[in-house]
Amino acid sequence: MVIAGGNGVDHRKVATNIGNGTAPKDKQHVGRWGRSLASGEMSFPCHRPGRVARLLQLLLLTLATFPKAFLLLTPPWSTTFKGEKVTLTCKDHHSLVQGYISWYYNGDLWTRGPETIQIKTSAHYSCKTQRSSLSDPVHVEFLFDWLILQASHPVFEGDDVYLRCRGKKEEGINEKIYYRNNKRITHDYNSEVIRLHSVSRDNSKYHCTASGGSSWRPWITTSKPLKIQVQELFPHPVLRASSSQPIEGSPVSLKCETWLPPLRSHIQLQFCFFREDKVLGSGWIDSPELQILTMWSEDSGSYWCQAKAVTPNIIKKSLRSWIRVQRIPVSDVNLEIQPPGGQLIEGEDLVLICSVAKGTGTVTFSWHREGTERNLGRKIQRALSAELRIAAMREQDAGRYYCSADNFYGPILSKRIRVTLRIPASCPVLTLRTPRTQAVVGDVVELRCEAQRGSPPILYRFYHEDVTLGSSSAPSGGGASFNLSLTPERSGNYSCEADNGLGAQRSEAVPLRVTVPVSRPVLTFNPARAQVMVGDLLELRCEVQRGSPPILYWFYHEDVILGNTSAPFGGGSSFNLSLTTEHSGNYSCGADNGLGVQSSYMVTLNFTGLSTNKVIQITSGVIGWLLSMLGLAATASLVSHFRTQRKSGGLPGTGTPSDSPEEHREPSRSRPSSTDPHRPIHSEPAALMELQPVYSNVSPGHDNLVYSQIWSSHHTKEKPGETASEQVEEPAIIYSEVKKAHPDDHEGQAHEDAAENYENLPCVPLALDR
Repeated sequence: MVIAGGNGVDHRKVATNIGNGTAPKDKQHVGRWGRSLASGEMSFPCHRPGRVARLLQLLLLTLATFPKAFLLLTPPWSTTFKGEKVTLTCKDHHSLVQGYISWYYNGDLWTRGPETIQIKTSAHYSCKTQRSSLSDPVHVEFLFDWLILQASHPVFEGDDVYLRCRGKKEEGINEKIYYRNNKRITHDYNSEVIRLHSVSRDNSKYHCTASGGSSWRPWITTSKPLKIQVQELFPHPVLRASSSQPIEGSPVSLKCETWLPPLRSHIQLQFCFFREDKVLGSGWIDSPELQILTMWSEDSGSYWCQAKAVTPNIIKKSLRSWIRVQRIPVSDVNLEIQPPGGQLIEGEDLVLICSVAKGTGTVTFSWHREGTERNLGRKIQRALSAELRIAAMREQDAGRYYCSADNFYGPILSKRIRVTLRIPASCPVLTLRTPRTQAVVGDVVELRCEAQRGSPPILYRFYHEDVTLGSSSAPSGGGASFNLSLTPERSGNYSCEADNGLGAQRSEAVPLRVTVPVSRPVLTFNPARAQVMVGDLLELRCEVQRGSPPILYWFYHEDVILGNTSAPFGGGSSFNLSLTTEHSGNYSCGADNGLGVQSSYMVTLNFTGLSTNKVIQITSGVIGWLLSMLGLAATASLVSHFRTQRKSGGLPGTGTPSDSPEEHREPSRSRPSSTDPHRPIHSEPAALMELQPVYSNVSPGHDNLVYSQIWSSHHTKEKPGETASEQVEEPAIIYSEVKKAHPDDHEGQAHEDAAENYENLPCVPLALDR
């Protein structure tokens, strides 16, 4: 036996038809159940007089309201091992299911098919037949775990439930322990299945443990927590009255509607009715209906009911329903608004005046806005009109308004009046949309201005540093855009303005930095290329004419990276390099500010000779030390000898022609040196040739020769009466040829005369490479 209600059926009409013997005959299932009852094919577990009639009424009501379908599981466990299958069977209140079954997977329609399907995936499953509403969902879970806890299904409030602790391999399990909310449940030792009595719908969690092994190697494992799916034995009842606003002296029928699932239709329900907190009638009765023969004005109030299952003892109550006994009804309800016309600016007050032409006693006025269930206000007073003020109207307050008046005969509604609001534009938000992360010269940026609120049309104006760029209109509201091609001058702050005639609103400033790609850099050197020589510290300077900082500079020698430096604020950057002969070759640099690398033109540098402010001493073991000592010892003699020969006009015995003072005046400018034909000729200022005396050994590569090179500063002798062109310079460089002893010379052998081992050779001075 099932007691049903809900699902949008007018139960009052059904009950009235049943009472009058005019139950709808056009519904096949109603006719069949009626014929079954008439033929005596059905029986009821009740022997009280009149109970069969009441049960028949409830049964017909159930059939007319499409009760819920329900699911059966085979095997009847909601949890099982992964790889096993579970069979779902969909049933309704009829012995045979007709038509297809709608199956649902996690709340969504899954498929349509027969009343039985097999599943192997964890989910919430539910079903619906063509003669039922949707069943309660059942969560079926397939686990990979070694140990699982299973609960029997279905389970309703007050039912006993069976728990089974199951391992994938039962062999070797010595003990199983069951827990409820982490507290051990007392049961028989190592029970395969335990029984819990009269469970309720709570949030209790259950799990079990299995242990085994030997005393020296024990093991224990725990199952996943399980929440038992306890379904409602019956839903909270709903109180329905034949009339919620009866006229004084008329009867009212109250019905307490609920239903039992087919699997528990044998459970007996009782009902009790209340007005406010006072019990009506004799208290608990077997019938879900109570007849009140006469209603008076003092009977107005809230009514509710309770439903109780006798075994188990489960009680549920309905929500309260208001019943008002009518007197003389009001009529001609009218609503007026101020200001007239129904158009306001957001923030203004709205006054609603509700009035009636007729009505006596206390009148209840209420005000409503279409689309909302809750009333805006209510006043009860002995008057024909009432006023409601709504302060500071907002955008969501726009709509159609009406009022109602009621003096216990039912509310009478007024006509609806539309109230519109003009909303000032809110402070707009400016968004800059660039085609890339950085705004680059030449890009087109979209300036998007949008006010979140504001009545259309809205005019948007766009500004760059408070200079107007242009404007755009949004006739239907929303935002508007303005496109701008970027130049270097477009960096700065941007803003926009929204105006719909109710006051212009300005956005916050948004900064935009327009990035300029770097130009081709220029590579320069300090000192200039004509002045650098081996041993110098050369500064490589790389600089671009334009480009947004920061700029990263790279320096290359023959396409090999020498290093990099950064210019955080723009401009150029330098890299210092100590020169060796290996540094001759091609130099270049690159500049990058994140928009692509630009490379300079390649510059070629050749370095030869020594620097004017560095000394490179080439020594090699003992020979180098000896030669140095020989050079120092011979210096005085060589200089004296040279000067003597100069005064006499020649160098004797050397085989080298003597040079006149004119030939020694500017050797680097006049002609290349006869002793070093590969050395480039450069013209240097006199200031660059002012050198301090320097001595070094130079080996030309012959086994028996070592050259001691002597550098000295220029000394210009001026004679009275001579012009600048007639002035004589002292020799700048003297080479002394020192012959080494032949390796074959044995110890003790007499050496050659010192005069034969030295020879003065004139040579042009080393010049700086231009």
